[in-house]
Amino acid sequence: MHARHLWIVIGLAALAACGPPADEAGEAVSADTGYQDRLLEALIAARPGDVIEIPPGVHRISRSLTLNTDGVTIRGAGMDRSVLSFAGQVQGAEGLLVNASDFLIEDLAIEDTVGDALKVNEGRNIVIRRVRAEWTGGPDTDNGAYGLYPVQVQNLLLEDCVAIGASDAGIYVGQSRNVVVRNNRAEFNVAGIEIENTVGADVYDNLATNNTGGILVFNMPDLPQPGHSTRVYRNRVVANNTDNFAPDGTAVAGVPAGTGVLINANDRVEIFDNDIADNETANVIVSSYFSSGFEGSMEVAEDYDPYPETLYIYGNRFSGGGDSPDTLALKTLKVAMFGLRGSLPDILWDGYANPDKTDESGVLRPPYAICVDNGPALVLNADMGNNSADVTTDMAAHRCSHDKLPAVELALADGET
Repeated sequence: MHARHLWIVIGLAALAACGPPADEAGEAVSADTGYQDRLLEALIAARPGDVIEIPPGVHRISRSLTLNTDGVTIRGAGMDRSVLSFAGQVQGAEGLLVNASDFLIEDLAIEDTVGDALKVNEGRNIVIRRVRAEWTGGPDTDNGAYGLYPVQVQNLLLEDCVAIGASDAGIYVGQSRNVVVRNNRAEFNVAGIEIENTVGADVYDNLATNNTGGILVFNMPDLPQPGHSTRVYRNRVVANNTDNFAPDGTAVAGVPAGTGVLINANDRVEIFDNDIADNETANVIVSSYFSSGFEGSMEVAEDYDPYPETLYIYGNRFSGGGDSPDTLALKTLKVAMFGLRGSLPDILWDGYANPDKTDESGVLRPPYAICVDNGPALVLNADMGNNSADVTTDMAAHRCSHDKLPAVELALADGET
């Protein structure tokens, strides 16, 4: 065993071995009061190649933790066995902040942080695996914004994780490149999984349920890069009907409860082979920045593209949904078009289109079209840019296809791809 690895394991595990009580299975259930100091010391002293092991137990942490060293692994005994509890946090904006590359974190939980649970900033070759981020009191506006929060990273694998109770997004990947998000569970967040201003993301085999919105693909202004080329596939996006509890003024505060998959102002997005069901506003929403409800949404930077374009929705299994929209305007539209007992179609589009990319009849030209090949599923064009004067479910403009996006390929230090 690496000498520093041995020192860190002994130094931290000894605290759990000698101090805390044990449950019926002999597991430590709380950490010695000196554990926080030892963990802080290990993070500060870490060198490339170190493995910092978090022993079983509920370890009380009162201040933010920070790691600034490349090539470090933080490893627990399991997301329900090694718990960093920030319920008494009095200092810092996050639970754990990592400013490093070649970083692996796995098999632990981060609970009840004041702000974000785990933030990884500006790193390369990142693996987040079997990590649970949770606010144990359930949905609450006072919960931290983000559960698992890699931002401005490259070459990211985020898998087998759980995120519960975030007041913005349970799993958020922002301003990043070359990303795989797979086999995760996101529940009772405002946004379950959010991909924002990211280039090249595969989001698959996840469960998003009981959030306000299940899976979001956003492109926001005033950020270092625009997002495009995201594939959302083989996910279960079911019953995301939790009331929106985001703080006012945040980007997700306008997400309607009952949203399955939401594409906002993003390009080259594929949604395919998903099970999307029982999302009460709509199973899929396609929107521009102009209908997002963000403050000042009509005033965007000159180089920002506020329209969703080149979308391909195919081969999904839709059921239920659309029966109880979250906004008065959509409720009124539903009743007017489909009756009191009717439902909005599976795909709801606000209807905004860039006039520079439409033909003489106002239809998006083929390279930019919203293409749908999904059996009987309909697109409802709500024509919001024209005060819904010409709402339609005419599918003629959507019976098309695009070249399919390539899979994201990762080459990570631990050999995962």
